[in-house]
Amino acid sequence: MPVASPPHNRAARSHTVIRVLLTNHVLSGALIGALARRPAAAFAAGAASHFALDAVPHWGDWASTRHFLRVAVPDGLISLAVMGAIAALAPAERRPAVVAGMTGAALPDIEKPTTLWFGWSPFPAAVDRFHVRIQREAAGRAPLELLAAGGLAVAALTALRRPAAYGRGSACGG
Repeated sequence: MPVASPPHNRAARSHTVIRVLLTNHVLSGALIGALARRPAAAFAAGAASHFALDAVPHWGDWASTRHFLRVAVPDGLISLAVMGAIAALAPAERRPAVVAGMTGAALPDIEKPTTLWFGWSPFPAAVDRFHVRIQREAAGRAPLELLAAGGLAVAALTALRRPAAYGRGSACGG
């Protein structure tokens, strides 16, 4: 049985717990932030990337909240460690955009701990319903999720090591 929000914020869910892991969202936000010039653009692109990644088929469809938490708690801790490590590795002049990209990419999932711990989502019910509807999860996709994490990590770290060689009119910099 999924942890439910109060009726005004309850999203339509099946009998299984529908959740997505956070690490790949954080890594995609790091890549976006490494390529962006400005923190506001990185934050917005990071948030948009969250929903784009949620719509791509990925690992999930947990049988119970307990099963989900056995994976999600370590994933949340790994995500925090990744955020700290990447922020520390980012060149000082690019760090605000990198942190903003990671924060924007992770923020849409803040409803998961607030619902679990406090019984409510900070988002309007329509946002929660949309977030649940776009999920394309299935059991057995863990190897793909790990492969994606590796690819995103390599891409983000490579982008951080490259000099900021984009012009003022770049797509990420405005």
